Amino acid sequence: MEMSQYLEVFIEESKEHLQTVNDSLLKLEKSPEDLTIVSEIFRAAHTLKGMSATMNYQDLANLTHKMENVLDLIRNSKIQVDSDLLDIIFDAVDDLEAMVGDIATGGQGARDVQQVVVKLERIEEGEAPAKVQHEQIALKSKEETTSEISNELNLDEFQRTVLMESAEQGFTNYEITVSLTKDCMLKGARVYMVFEVLEQIGEVAQSAPTVDQLEEENFDLQFKVLLLSTHDEEDIQARILKVSEVDSVVIKKVTADDYVSTTETGSLATSPYKDDSKDESKQQPDDKERIAVAVKEKIESPEESKTQESPQKAAQSKTIRVNIDRLDVLMNLFEELVIDRGRLEQISTDLNHSELQETVERMSRISGDLQSIILNMRMVPVEQVFNRFPRMVRQLARDLNKKVNLVVEGAETELDRTVIDEIGDPLVHLIRNSLDHGIETPESRVAKGKPEEGNLKLQAYHSGNHVFIEISDDGGGINRDKVLQKAINNGLVTNEQASGLSDQQVFDYIMSSGFSTADEISDVSGRGVGLDVVKNTIESLGGSITIDSVPDKGSTFSIQLPLTLSIISVMLVEVQQEKYAVPLSSIIETAIVKKEDIMHAHNKQVIDFRGNVVPLVSLEDVFEVPREVDKGDYYSIVIIRKGDKMAGLVVDSFIGQQEVVLKSLGNYLQNVFAISGATILGDGQVALIIDSNALIK
Repeated sequence: MEMSQYLEVFIEESKEHLQTVNDSLLKLEKSPEDLTIVSEIFRAAHTLKGMSATMNYQDLANLTHKMENVLDLIRNSKIQVDSDLLDIIFDAVDDLEAMVGDIATGGQGARDVQQVVVKLERIEEGEAPAKVQHEQIALKSKEETTSEISNELNLDEFQRTVLMESAEQGFTNYEITVSLTKDCMLKGARVYMVFEVLEQIGEVAQSAPTVDQLEEENFDLQFKVLLLSTHDEEDIQARILKVSEVDSVVIKKVTADDYVSTTETGSLATSPYKDDSKDESKQQPDDKERIAVAVKEKIESPEESKTQESPQKAAQSKTIRVNIDRLDVLMNLFEELVIDRGRLEQISTDLNHSELQETVERMSRISGDLQSIILNMRMVPVEQVFNRFPRMVRQLARDLNKKVNLVVEGAETELDRTVIDEIGDPLVHLIRNSLDHGIETPESRVAKGKPEEGNLKLQAYHSGNHVFIEISDDGGGINRDKVLQKAINNGLVTNEQASGLSDQQVFDYIMSSGFSTADEISDVSGRGVGLDVVKNTIESLGGSITIDSVPDKGSTFSIQLPLTLSIISVMLVEVQQEKYAVPLSSIIETAIVKKEDIMHAHNKQVIDFRGNVVPLVSLEDVFEVPREVDKGDYYSIVIIRKGDKMAGLVVDSFIGQQEVVLKSLGNYLQNVFAISGATILGDGQVALIIDSNALIK
């Protein structure tokens, strides 16, 4: 049966269910007596199992079933939740995530999960999780595993329904037992030939062992097949016996009532890494629509369906999944529309035609609303990035022998998908840095009069056209003197300069390339690699990072990011005969100053701006613009900011504010100093977009 059209839905839904399991397991560790959490995990696992079986990913379905059995023991208070038990379940979830990842990249979800399955089975048999987790487990060989493969057909409720409906469509259900000769050399090839014969005369609904196990020759000499066909028994038997090295064929007619539902009993074949109960690689063609509906509605069991309320179903029906590539195409088309909108506005102004101006103004309003909708469609919550951190913090805290309480706030804050894709790795580095360098060991914290459990807070929130993400801890803080001494040793600053540096300037040195204050290199940090990459990545996204720290109180890393990267608001300025665009997000204000008000300090031109000394940067000099017109007695200044640093860009005149499309300069013009891209203006001219951060030192 062709299931590829549902594959994308399956992958997305599987990831969602695994994330639910992950989050709920972390909650369960903090509240081991709360059985409602266990029920939530059980429901997500059960749904994932059903979806996997329907899509014929047997390894995935079987491992989920094994995990489900252990969860059922917890739910029925037959075993107690502890760290060792959760470690084993987390290992199973890791394997499930790896399987789904393999399927997403075109694989079949195959993975050697024998180790974790044996652990789950031993817990199911009553062994203590601590013993199972820490004891070396001897895995069975392929030959030993083969002897345990079940040759019995086990059907779930869906397959039983297919059998019941097949009679109405003129099909007969046959259970066929095929035995190969004792001297058969290529069992897998013979099985393949038998299946070729059967598929010519009907539909294979199930096999025992599963198709994968048969292909791997994970069986003795006998296997069973459930066939739906319009041919009679004699014809089927004669066709199979024509295959060489087939010893005997036994065929009997069956009905759905001849099989016990695995949904009711939970019975499975005894293979440690295969599920023999749900091979649905072949289904009736008329059932495709039913399977599509089943996958779309998450293959919920009757028990789960009762828990779903009608408002939730209504909400689901209003949601569709859209491939991100389609949104990218839509965004590119709209960017072209923005360029043409600017051109129309320019033409209407030049012609001064009232009706044309009214039409253009209306089109501008409508396209502005359209822009908001398209940008919102591309916005996704940072929760997609934050979701991976609770597991990471738990494991890293155990590795470092530290106790850490992670608090996540503002996970619903939305960012453009492009920014989301890039921000994950920098946050990983910052969190690892806080756990390793920031939060102290329990013993050290108690000696300082602190609780032995440290707090790590991950927070996101909107502010204007930016999103701020903060990582803060209540650890030991940053040792200013140690950082400063290391900076002096590395030649980043002289002793004379060091005395005049603010705390913020000193802390910025820890993001220099190759800079590390760790006394020894560990698996977590100490090589001086990480924070410099964090800074470069964030600045490449048009953002900035600042550090605040108080000794023995903790540190806070604050990241400022733009909401979107493609359409930005800019201030157009003119330098001689050339036009440049300065992003509004970095502008404080504009000013016009007299030449005589310009002062000099450290061989630089500066101005007094509201009590602050602000250095001036001449765009004419930076971009080597040919001088054609004298500037006169006044300077036009654009005051820009990066963190707590400011600078004044000297231009000839201000053109005005405008929304423009940020276009890349292409591969041949990469790394052009202080230029982040270009845009096409309404009159067809190209204006370079200035990278303000590069001009502030």
